[in-house]
Amino acid sequence: MARQCRHLAGPFRGLTIWLLVAQIQIFSVLSNPTPAQRAASSILDNADRTVPDYVTRYAPLVWLHSDDPFRPSDMLEHIHHTTPIINQKPVPGLPELDLDNLALLNDIDVGAGQVAALTSNDDITDLPAWLFGETPDESGRISNATPCVVIAVERGPRDVDVFFFYFYSYDRGANISQVLPPLNSLAGGMADGMHYGNHVGDWEHNMVRFRDGKPTGIYYSQHSSGAAYDWNDTDLSLEDGRPLVFSAYGSHANYASSGDHVHDKVLLDYCDAGQLWDPVLSAYFYHMDPTSSELTRLFLPGDTSPADSNLTSFFYFTGLWGDVEYPGNHARQKTVPVFGLKRFVSGPQGPIWKQLVRKGLFPDHPEPKQFVQWAVGVFMSWYPCCMRGWRVWVSLTVVAGSIALTVLGIRHGVRRYRMKKGYKRLDTEIPLDELCDNRIST
Repeated sequence: MARQCRHLAGPFRGLTIWLLVAQIQIFSVLSNPTPAQRAASSILDNADRTVPDYVTRYAPLVWLHSDDPFRPSDMLEHIHHTTPIINQKPVPGLPELDLDNLALLNDIDVGAGQVAALTSNDDITDLPAWLFGETPDESGRISNATPCVVIAVERGPRDVDVFFFYFYSYDRGANISQVLPPLNSLAGGMADGMHYGNHVGDWEHNMVRFRDGKPTGIYYSQHSSGAAYDWNDTDLSLEDGRPLVFSAYGSHANYASSGDHVHDKVLLDYCDAGQLWDPVLSAYFYHMDPTSSELTRLFLPGDTSPADSNLTSFFYFTGLWGDVEYPGNHARQKTVPVFGLKRFVSGPQGPIWKQLVRKGLFPDHPEPKQFVQWAVGVFMSWYPCCMRGWRVWVSLTVVAGSIALTVLGIRHGVRRYRMKKGYKRLDTEIPLDELCDNRIST
């Protein structure tokens, strides 16, 4: 019996040693998590609420256009130069508004289709100084303004979308030089050189998608749409691992390269490497819960300055960050015939409206195009192949011939239908020999 126990002791001793080693390995893994496991933990698990290092390591660098006078702007300064207006009337009895109480405007009872609009206190045709924003220094820092908002949205245990919002107090629209032929000859109302589509307030953004703390793709906002790239896309330019963004002249639409870019099929955006701006050097950082939309402020590692407030109320403001579009009879307003382009349009809504919870890199619900935009897009798609020079005559001939053939076909079909309808089959059959006898007798 003792011999049998000694024989069994060997296998059990080996099993015991194996279990002990496994426990040591499990403890080692738990005490030293992998990068993927560290990324899987919630950003808010850190008591200091620090910004994850990958957010700033892969943050975009923005090249502002060399000739664009409208630079990034401080959000609080913008608020101080505006007055909330609803239905063309200033809102009475308000405290001094700031980033921590702006959302109280949402509680005001307004009529259907009405929202609060942060309306300029100045005549914007005079271009007051505050519209021009601030210029970065040689290091790319804007020291006397905070024009950037960074929001991290945790999509799952391993996936995080980080939005980089850029704020400008003024968006200058296109003029006649930015309209492609042949529509530039039709936009006679723009021949005065004025810019059309201007508005107070401008929010643009990039979104970088991360998995386990590594970037996998990026989105560039461009007017009513945008562009997206995989991180290894050859069209994406990187500098020290950070994506480059080229901000278009006046409109501040974001592109992945410099040069001229066509948007909405007919308008040009101009981009160049004019002035470098590093947005995260002058930014507010936040975490947003994708289910509740609750915003929590984050801080850079080593930030010793205590926060006197959360500065989150501005995010929930659902109104406009600029004037409402002026009516057609307003002294400042002008309209381009045929196309209906307005000199001044309404300001934008803020980041909360930018679909921060999305499946892909693009927003899940793109902004619908108006009929004029759709028609212009169809025309410009046909123009290079069918509507330019001698091609237009060939195209018109083909179209005219197609219409003529269609009309002839319809007329022929109608005629056959009428003949068929006029024929009536006799129910009584007449023998052929009887018919012949009748003919002979006559």
